[in-house]
Amino acid sequence: MKNIIIVGPSKAGKTTLAKRLHEKFNYFVISLDKLVATFQAAYPQLDIRLNWNRDKTTENIAPFIGHFLGLFSSDDGIKDDLNLRAHHVEGNHFVLEGGYFDFEKIASILNEYGIEDLTDKFILIGLVQGQKTVEEYVSDFQKYDTEDDWTYNFSEDELREYVTQDTVPFNRAMTDSLTKYGFTIFDTSTERESVFDKIIEDISNS
Repeated sequence: MKNIIIVGPSKAGKTTLAKRLHEKFNYFVISLDKLVATFQAAYPQLDIRLNWNRDKTTENIAPFIGHFLGLFSSDDGIKDDLNLRAHHVEGNHFVLEGGYFDFEKIASILNEYGIEDLTDKFILIGLVQGQKTVEEYVSDFQKYDTEDDWTYNFSEDELREYVTQDTVPFNRAMTDSLTKYGFTIFDTSTERESVFDKIIEDISNS
């Protein structure tokens, strides 16, 4: 079974779906947000930070993601003079979920590992919410945000501004980008659990 990449904006259901894939197929879940937070804590000079400048963080972490995916997913496990085939563990699959992906840069790095098409090595899942109105977004943030979410203390007006200026445009741009790189797009605006059931069924039958 292939490794899985789940990409989408905030609140689209990436983490929830990843957890369900872990429960169903025993995939190891890797949170890109946690990787970004690790870089932020360990290497602040790299400007890889959460809830900062999304474009800059996405650009700066792309080389790491490209090499990570290449080393863990290539057939030979070799990069330059490093032979890592002995470290390959059969059946050790992961799902990487998050929103900080620059696939133009990532794809060029994967070419170094003999991966010319992302779909050859990964199941690509894009989660978007293109059918929601601004008010529905705001309502969902208010309903589902917890103290762990950085938007938790936003006022209603602040949420509306954030959704209008960031969330809605980001959903549209992400849909176009993911389609370009071969992702199967699923809209979780409504009936999210049914959408997840369909994804899991498709993977089971692949």
